[in-house]
Amino acid sequence: MGRFLEHGRAYYFRNGGSEEIYLGSADLMRRNLSHRVEIIFPVSNPGLVRRLKDILQVQLADGRKSYHLYSEGYYLRSIQPEAFDSQLHFLTQEREVSNTAKGLSALSHKPRAAER
Repeated sequence: MGRFLEHGRAYYFRNGGSEEIYLGSADLMRRNLSHRVEIIFPVSNPGLVRRLKDILQVQLADGRKSYHLYSEGYYLRSIQPEAFDSQLHFLTQEREVSNTAKGLSALSHKPRAAER
């Protein structure tokens, strides 16, 4: 957790060597699956799969306020103030990508009949 409350609902599997990515409306906890209506769906578009894998890699590299799950079933918190911060990355790097995309979109905008 950092500035934003994170509830990533992307699930990545390597099913027999085949990559599968799903997005969902809830985390896979019993209370969410037994007492609510939730949805989890596969992502099949190759471009979206690549983008989601990139996002997951950035999040997995975050060591700012991470927890590590050990095979014995307990979590150990790891606070590394100088570690990579994925939220800061997304706030800065992704904003630049978004602004560039908006600029390119404006360049390719075709005026509608009402705008002519």
